[in-house]
Amino acid sequence: APSLEGGGLFRPVSREGALVLNNLLMTVSAATVLLGTLYPLFVDLFGTAKVSVGPPYFNATFIPLMVPMVVAMAVAPMLAWKRADLAGVLGRMRLAFLATLAVAAVSWYLHREGPVLAYLGMALGTWLLCGVLANLAERAKLLRIAPRASLTRLAGLPRSVWGTSLAHAGVAITIFGITASAAWQTELILKVRPGQAIDLAGYSFTFDGVRQAEGANYTAERGQFTVRRGERLVATLQPERRFYPVAAMPTTEAAIHTTGLADLYAVIGEADQQGEARLARLYHNPLVPWIWLGSVVMVIGGAVSLTDRRLRIGAPARSRAAIPPGTAPAGAGDD
Repeated sequence: APSLEGGGLFRPVSREGALVLNNLLMTVSAATVLLGTLYPLFVDLFGTAKVSVGPPYFNATFIPLMVPMVVAMAVAPMLAWKRADLAGVLGRMRLAFLATLAVAAVSWYLHREGPVLAYLGMALGTWLLCGVLANLAERAKLLRIAPRASLTRLAGLPRSVWGTSLAHAGVAITIFGITASAAWQTELILKVRPGQAIDLAGYSFTFDGVRQAEGANYTAERGQFTVRRGERLVATLQPERRFYPVAAMPTTEAAIHTTGLADLYAVIGEADQQGEARLARLYHNPLVPWIWLGSVVMVIGGAVSLTDRRLRIGAPARSRAAIPPGTAPAGAGDD
């Protein structure tokens, strides 16, 4: 590092400019999260008041910082070093722009009740994912050379390029999951009786009743819901109300089933005075598994980048032949 010298010039619209913008936005975003997390603790420490920082704060601070970053993230890998032609890059992303509009329109058609930010989230995820595909297509010269030659170019790309593409794709998948689960969650809270069927988000939950169960250190009331989609059996959910005698503490255990496109939750509460009906909470959370999938893809992208051969090339060692006979190498005996 001490031997490195500055002096390189670059314009704001360049790969270097995109990296600087990324660092600024990520740093400020981290600072806003840190402030929102620690501020209530500091206020409580000085005893001035009790405050809580929740979704309104993060929606007002974090989202405005993430939107420009995701927009730039799709374009940045296609920018040239030192000086880039932004208009030319955007021109090569026409299909990505059309796909973004199409997904936003489909989201509005399927969920006309909103919220508006959900359409923006789905559009951002599509824009970023299409940006990843556009970058790979540009590097492979897709549709400009023979398909076999394009595949050869893709196979020869540095692993850092593949790592970047995977990491950005993981961010896009996570955006889809966060947006859908936050905006279009379906919830039902109602009293159910054995044999009663409840329809939720295209699924039929049939309450089969409650039975007593014994655990290692607790007793439980174990309910059962049979979930079907049409005539097909999807899952059997068994939520519980547990009681731990040693701690004299009751707990509620939710039953969760993942379909890959959504998570289904079931929770049971106390029985009514007659002991027949139960209070139940049923949830359908769309695309929650994609949050975890996107995180895993991001980790894989980082790991692939670290395997790039340029990171495995060490500094050349000085030849022993260049050392005069009888002279100890520099640093010998220092330890």
